[in-house]
This record gives sequence, structure tokens and C-alpha cells, in this order.
Amino acid sequence: MRSSNPVFSRRGFGRDNGYAGFNTAPQAGGPAVATQANPYAQPTGNPYAQNPYAQQDLQHGAPPQAPATTGRMTIDDVVMRTGTTLGVLIVTAALSWALLPVDDANISRSYGIGIGAALIGMVLAFVQSFKRKASPALILTYAAFEGVFLGVISNIVDNRIADGAAMQAVIGTMAVFAGVLVAYKAGWIRVNRRFYGFVMAAALGFILLMAVNLLFAVFGGGDGLGFRSGALGVVFGVIGIILGACFLALDFKQVEDGIAYGAPREEAWLAAFGLTLTLVWIYMEFLRLISILNSSD
Repeated sequence: MRSSNPVFSRRGFGRDNGYAGFNTAPQAGGPAVATQANPYAQPTGNPYAQNPYAQQDLQHGAPPQAPATTGRMTIDDVVMRTGTTLGVLIVTAALSWALLPVDDANISRSYGIGIGAALIGMVLAFVQSFKRKASPALILTYAAFEGVFLGVISNIVDNRIADGAAMQAVIGTMAVFAGVLVAYKAGWIRVNRRFYGFVMAAALGFILLMAVNLLFAVFGGGDGLGFRSGALGVVFGVIGIILGACFLALDFKQVEDGIAYGAPREEAWLAAFGLTLTLVWIYMEFLRLISILNSSD
């Protein structure tokens, strides 16, 4: 199972990670073949399985357990690195809010800096997504530039469109995160292959529609096809938030599997990166939805 986030879909806890020599080649239509590198390869496709008793866990309905060795990812690792990444993002967002004014005399300069930071952050995100290993410096640098963009755009919306919009978007993002986490842990959300396929297909369609709308807005002027304004904009804003919630469920599953299968500790940085991408998505959708609702008043 691979996550929706670029970092996970490219280098997530899939069977082709190749960490520590756990490379397995599945036969066509059959289970993985045991090799010298991994004599205990299981048909589950666990890239970290070293435990010769893993099959016993499968028979009892539990995932294969990683051996009791050091250097394996834990939930504390994920929490700490996610907190660090989000902390950098929040600090730079607060600084850009305070240092880049959006009054009539400075809004063009501040907006330009924010867009430039967003483009740099996007490039850094793609670079990390295609790297074979996590780069903490690259991830934190991405968070810093993303924070600059979020600080500027949030300041513009908060001061010029909807007073208090930024705080409302933060609260909404936190509520979605907490709700999905509770639903996932309670078993109300079952992340399986069908769920993954549906979410990815919906996300692809959503992104393509938004890209087409943006192109029409750039070359045709106005609001493009109207997917981001009026009643239709509200509908697509809600859809975007729901997709973000689905991404979170995929990310939680990815982290859970990584811990259960004994992923290397450095994978915690990838988990933090993926969760940050998803939370930024949800925040931006909330901010856009609040803007639309207030602009139509």
C-alpha cells in the first residue's frame, strides 16, 4: 500500500525500498521468492521482514513483527520529526506575517515574495520526493519556504477578505486531523487497496480540474471555469477537504505499517514530510473555502 503523498508514493514503505538488503522479487502470480539477502521473504511484501516466525503472526491475524533491534522507526520518532517540521513551518509563517505587510503600498512585494517561496518549496518537495533517502535538511528547508508562503497568503486573506480566516483554517485543519485519527484508530476507516485506488483516482481528477481551471483563469481572465468561486467553488472546497482527510488516513496507514514492519528510523522524516504536505493541503483548502464564503456575502 502506498500513500497519496509524493514522498510515500515514490519512496514509501513499499516492497521495493531495498533497505538493509531486504530485496525480494515476487514470482508472477505467486509469493515473494526467498533470496540470500532475505531468506524469510513473506507473501505480504514486507520489505523489512527478518523474523523467521513472521508467518506465525500472519496466522494469528497480526502483521509480521520486526526484530527487536535498534535503529527502527517508532511512533515517538514520527511525532518528534513531524513536530519539528511543523514547528519550522509555523515559525517562518509567523515571521512572514509580521515582516511582510500586505497594506496597499506593500502587498505586491509581499505577494511576490510569497509566490516565490511557494515555487521554491514546491521544487524542494519534488526533489525530496525523488530522493532515495530522507534528507532532514531538505525537508526542513521546504517547511521554511512553505511557511513563508502560508504566512503571506494567510495574512492577505485575514486582513483583506475575512477577518479571523487564518485561525478558522487552523482550527478546521486540527479538527480534521483529530477526527481522522480517531476514526482510523477506532477502525471506522479501513484503508485497503480499494480505498487507495478510489482516493488516488479522485485526487487525480480533482488536480486535473483545478489545473484546467487555473489555465483558463490565466489565459482567459476572471475565475476560469468557476471551480474556485461561487457555489461551485464551495463544493470543490469541501471535496478538497474530504480528499485531504483521505490522504491523512493513507498516511496513518503508512506510518502504522512502517512501525509494524520495522522500517529504519530515517523513514520517520519521510513520514513527517508526508504528513506536513497533507496538512498544508487541508489548511489551504479551508482558507480558500473561507475566502469564497466571505467574498459571496
